Amino acid sequence: MPDMAASSARFISFSTSFARRVLTDSCRGLFFLSVFLSFTSSIFLSLYIAYTSKLHIHPGITQVYVNPLLEYSRINTQTTVSVASQQNLNTPSVVSQGPTEVLGNRSNISIGVEEPANVGEIPSPPSVSRGDLDRRLPESIVEVSSTGGNDKYDNVFHDRDLFMEEYKEMKRSLKIYAYPHKKNDPFANVLLPVESEPGGNYASESYFKKALFRSRFLTDNPSEADLFYLPFSIAGLRHDKRVGVGGIQNFIRNYIRNISLSYPYWNRSGGADHFYVACHSVGRSAMEKAVEVKLNAIQVVCSSSYFLAGYVSHKDASIPQIWPRKGKPPTRLPSERENLAFYAGAMNSRVREFLVKVWENDSEISVHHSRLKTPYSEALLGSKYCIHAKGFEVNTARIADALYYGCVPVVLADHYDLPYADILNWNSFSVVVSTMDIPLLKKILQEISYNEYLRLQSNVMRVQQHFQWHHLPVDFDAFHMVMYELWLRRSHARIVLQY
Repeated sequence: MPDMAASSARFISFSTSFARRVLTDSCRGLFFLSVFLSFTSSIFLSLYIAYTSKLHIHPGITQVYVNPLLEYSRINTQTTVSVASQQNLNTPSVVSQGPTEVLGNRSNISIGVEEPANVGEIPSPPSVSRGDLDRRLPESIVEVSSTGGNDKYDNVFHDRDLFMEEYKEMKRSLKIYAYPHKKNDPFANVLLPVESEPGGNYASESYFKKALFRSRFLTDNPSEADLFYLPFSIAGLRHDKRVGVGGIQNFIRNYIRNISLSYPYWNRSGGADHFYVACHSVGRSAMEKAVEVKLNAIQVVCSSSYFLAGYVSHKDASIPQIWPRKGKPPTRLPSERENLAFYAGAMNSRVREFLVKVWENDSEISVHHSRLKTPYSEALLGSKYCIHAKGFEVNTARIADALYYGCVPVVLADHYDLPYADILNWNSFSVVVSTMDIPLLKKILQEISYNEYLRLQSNVMRVQQHFQWHHLPVDFDAFHMVMYELWLRRSHARIVLQY
């Protein structure tokens, strides 16, 4: 019996030891197994990201709930694409064969002034030496070869050659269908082009509509349209006493409902090939009751902040806010611009308040907490740099003001998706500064060499034409630049309507 008891004790001790070793090895095995699985997953995830990232480096892809073909990158200057190769992607296009519809009499709203069919080169200032540049401004317009490789001029574009190729193709083939409305429509004042000359801070919205209805881009045949224009005016609705700010959301919701019931075009794409244009800040909240517009349609807006959920960069487009001015822009030599920087405006944001608080007593940076009593134009002409500080929204007309008067813009507006940002290289003609660096503003500007300032100012003169509206649109003006932005966002494949 003692031997049996001892044997039993030894067996229990062995069993306990063995069980402890098994549990320890098991835990250690589970630990190494989890580490191994995590490491393997990380490797596969890294490979997946590295591969799929190549599919998303194209800023021109429309980010909506349809699957258009890949758009060419306008920022990757290493890519050279011919128009012929792009046409191969677009052809053969499937044109919808829908039933004939009553489109209304469009002759009462189409003015019928056609643009020239040929597209020339982008006008540029003449070549001058650095010494000459300070002594005189361009006095004539010359053509610069699109393949000339003149870096001094070409750098205002991300890829000038690609822009010229696609611009010509846009002029040749882009077609837009505007939903028709007659002059006796109860809301003709917000759906048709205004008869008077647009003016004021929000003129861009009206100028675009007038220009589109005068252009050859407009088509009465929806089956050949690349895009569909929603012609309501946000600024017009705001001033219409029947609607007002409080009724805009209901108006937009009802308008989308009506066209989706009356026409097949909205429903076939969920609105992805539709667009509207708005420059007033209330446009940011106008789509709250028509969420599909905000998510799918192309929003061409002045208030283009990618910090806000309602604006989607590269799906939507930024249009410049321009206070229209007639006549040729005035000029002043760089050496005659004695003031370092200038700003004046209402104190309707913390950015502006901070700017004035820091620099209101400075002798070289001239800032004012209200509008000037002296001519605004003289302050812009007399300054090297003109400050755009965000107000209620990221956008104001001050950037276009600065460019018109030959002043280098200083952009103080975080999260601002600048107009034509996927076409123009803003670093070549402006200075973008974080609002956190307002106390360093003078140091930043003074560290820009005089030769570099001359380069910036020369490029300002080159991009002026892209920030101007005209009674009759001309090549490369604001209207055509916005049309090019729409061209980049069109879908390459048309959808066949099944009946």
